[in-house]
Amino acid sequence: MSTDREPVLADLAGWAEGELSALVAQACGLVRERIPLYANGELVPAAELARSVTLNMRFMLAALADPDGTPDLEVPRETGRRRAHQGAPLPEVLQAYRISFATLWDALVARARTRDPGSSEAALLDAASRVWQLTDQHAVAVTEAYRLTTAELMLRQQRRRGALVEAVLTGQTASEAGPWDAAALLGLPPDGDLVVVAAETGRLAEEALPGIERALGVANIASAWRLTPALQLGIVAVRADQSEELLEILGSVARNRVGVSPLYRPISGSPRALQLARAALTMRPAGSTGVTMFGDSPLAALMAQAPGEGDRLAEEVLGSVLTLPEDDRDALLETLAAYLDAAGSAEVAATVLHCHANTVRYRLRRIQELTGRSTSDAFALAELAAASYAVNMARGRRTQPHNRL
Repeated sequence: MSTDREPVLADLAGWAEGELSALVAQACGLVRERIPLYANGELVPAAELARSVTLNMRFMLAALADPDGTPDLEVPRETGRRRAHQGAPLPEVLQAYRISFATLWDALVARARTRDPGSSEAALLDAASRVWQLTDQHAVAVTEAYRLTTAELMLRQQRRRGALVEAVLTGQTASEAGPWDAAALLGLPPDGDLVVVAAETGRLAEEALPGIERALGVANIASAWRLTPALQLGIVAVRADQSEELLEILGSVARNRVGVSPLYRPISGSPRALQLARAALTMRPAGSTGVTMFGDSPLAALMAQAPGEGDRLAEEVLGSVLTLPEDDRDALLETLAAYLDAAGSAEVAATVLHCHANTVRYRLRRIQELTGRSTSDAFALAELAAASYAVNMARGRRTQPHNRL
């Protein structure tokens, strides 16, 4: 830029400085008129908007008065950080910047035309590339600060939500705040139906259900999640008629085994539900993928909550079966589980097992011979059912990574 035009620019900058209050008021009026976000001053108070526009215009005038100076970008960075904290959308923030700069530029052009059309306009044209370069730098500084702050705020929110989920699942909420307070902070209804989801991670601290909170949100199902080294855990607010939809969504994103507790309420029952969700996870073979929802059986729940007692019961009732060669043992245990799931129907169990009903009956007789317990005896069948649950859960526990939650 020609040095003989620098005094002209300095003179224009000095004029604009004297008119700054009017220019700021004009720019703020346009911002409030064109951008609904700023209209009522609730999100960004009028005084704060005026201060921001004033600093922006002074930034540009300083650059015009001293073209070789180094611009101080801390002001736009601070504005970017503040707007991120206020929750103002970035496009609207940048639009407000463009309006304030355009207001100043239009005023300078109008002044140049009345002051000395030839030299003043030429000086402004000379400075135009520098002005718009600084405008871009200003916008970039705002954007970078805004995005960094937004990422920090999101991370902070995720950490807090994760801590609240852990507090609810372990029952270790603060003395002055109960699980109902935590539910409110997580956006979960304290008096609605809930389930706990436990999904096995494939690698250390890798999400087992990527994007699950967003996917459930699309279906209007509220949830909150926490990632641990071995499990991704969630508390999900779900109505009874949404259970199938929940299982479908979980299955569509699951990468490994997933267990779901039965429906429960109130939220203070979450620690017990977590145990049942983990037990449901272990009902699937290690290395497989799929979703299992824990049944409503109180007997199964009892086995899940007292694993040590379950192991003792399994050994006492099915010990003679458990010592058989692997293929023989697995066939008998699988048949017993299928028979129980089929409500005592050999025909239905045979369909599930892809064998003949007589094969199912033969294997049940072998179990009776080995254990001394007949499936036709109510008490004996109850013991066999409890032992079957316990065996399946114990198998899953041996293949599930240890995690304190």
